[in-house]
Amino acid sequence: MKRCLLLLTLLIATAASAQSRFHRRVQRLDYANFDQNSIIFPADSARFDEFLRKLDEVVVSGQGRLNIVHVGGSHVQGGVWTDRLRQNLLALRYGLDAGRGFVFPYAAAGTNTPASYRSKAFGTWTSDRCLKPEGRLGLSGMSVTTADTSSVLIDLVPSNRRFATPGYVFRSVDVLGYGGKEPVLILGRDSLRGRETGGHWHFDLPHYYEYVRIGFRGEGTFTLTGVYLDKGTDGISVSEVGVNGASTLSWLHCEDWENDLRLIKPDLVIFSIGINDIQNTEFSAEAFEQRYNKLVRQVLRVNPECALLFTTVTDSYYHRRQPNRFGVEASSAIFSLARKYNAAVWDQFSLMGGLGSVEQWAQSGLATWDLVHFTSEGYNLFGNLLFNAMMDRYSELCRR
Repeated sequence: MKRCLLLLTLLIATAASAQSRFHRRVQRLDYANFDQNSIIFPADSARFDEFLRKLDEVVVSGQGRLNIVHVGGSHVQGGVWTDRLRQNLLALRYGLDAGRGFVFPYAAAGTNTPASYRSKAFGTWTSDRCLKPEGRLGLSGMSVTTADTSSVLIDLVPSNRRFATPGYVFRSVDVLGYGGKEPVLILGRDSLRGRETGGHWHFDLPHYYEYVRIGFRGEGTFTLTGVYLDKGTDGISVSEVGVNGASTLSWLHCEDWENDLRLIKPDLVIFSIGINDIQNTEFSAEAFEQRYNKLVRQVLRVNPECALLFTTVTDSYYHRRQPNRFGVEASSAIFSLARKYNAAVWDQFSLMGGLGSVEQWAQSGLATWDLVHFTSEGYNLFGNLLFNAMMDRYSELCRR
């Protein structure tokens, strides 16, 4: 690589100090294996390395666009893990924000909104999600339906925003969904109509906005399955799509998932699905791998050159009683998938310390005492570790 972010052109440093330039500081845990923090390639690394070359071009020249999608269950819906990775990537150079990407009005579904934005619901809504769906779903794995003059608000200024925290703006809106009603954007006392194209409604805005309120006109109902907010600039956009309790089978219930993904056309998909697959006694590693196969093929139909990064399942306890040994089998299946698709792996299970380590994470205040989920500090730590592993691989490419 000829440019290498500022790594060789500005630092002219040794490999060790160059890596530390990009690393986020992480606390040392005696029971974890952070010295093994790396991106692993069971087979060919070319596709992921090409993604890093594109990242290099975007960061050094400010030109080009990278779209990243992170898919999972509650680890992802909470948004803390993804947002820390997002902030770390955007901090590589000023002005890299290309838009907040895919969002959903979780408040209308009566569930938690990711930490990096807020949502509000007005009027009457019914919801559906991919665990046991009753209707058509898409990329978000959820839907909300209204039959009246309801509306939803997406606000990209989070309630916990602090000084120097990046703010996100957008200049176009795509509303995904279906029904007899027509979605409109409510701008003060006025409303803006969009144009329907490819199963969604597209709206171009006169200037940049930090929030959007979506209402509906006409008769019948409307089922909202997602919102895409784009800045229309070069840079990096990171979207998270997570549903509490979602497994690989849950995501396969979403018949519009592939079509919705075409709106983003990701350059990198990070798959973090699996923790909910192993929370019952009927887990089959073979069936788990087969379901994952179908999801991966959908991504590759959308973009055959898309880089794939699998994160192994986190360590957990089964019903708080005993270490969940299915975590070992699921992680092995993920390595098998990576080998098949020339994908990358981030071995989160081993980094944590392996089987039974989540109890020590809970004792340290990094995991909750359900011994499945993590605290904000734990998810932020994952975001920093994953970023560091990506930067180490980037540094290795620079030295070639």
